[in-house]
Amino acid sequence: MRTNSFMIMLFCSVTLASAAYAEEVGSVDTKFKMLGPDHKIVIEAFDDPKIEGITCYLSRSKKGGLKGMVGLAEETSDAALSCRQVGPIRTTGELKEGERVFSENRSLVFKKLQVVRFFDKKRQTYVYLAYSDRVIEGSPQNAISTVPIQPWANQQGS
Repeated sequence: MRTNSFMIMLFCSVTLASAAYAEEVGSVDTKFKMLGPDHKIVIEAFDDPKIEGITCYLSRSKKGGLKGMVGLAEETSDAALSCRQVGPIRTTGELKEGERVFSENRSLVFKKLQVVRFFDKKRQTYVYLAYSDRVIEGSPQNAISTVPIQPWANQQGS
């Protein structure tokens, strides 16, 4: 019993830490649950941690009920992604191809939703890919969004 409590607390802290920089924009209920929260679709925004001026919006399902309430429900691999330039684009660190910019656990241990970033140099466009992976087998479901580098209205000389 003590080990189960420890695992639940550990999972909750990891989940909170991984989504700490995502801000909920809104949600809609999709199924009523008598016990615990309803199933829902959640929309969250997060800023690229190394590129100022780019914000991504991610929507995904979130299971409710008792399992969802304590973090034991396995979430689906479905996600939608839309990234936009919201200000002047400025890098604040070294960028790596395929670098993870967002991650969230979708099950107790084995499944993660990730957003990674690539740069299409020829077209001067950042490409963001959302996908779920699992220790043994990932999901082919994915979403993609692009942000072409554009001069910003208040930007001088770029």
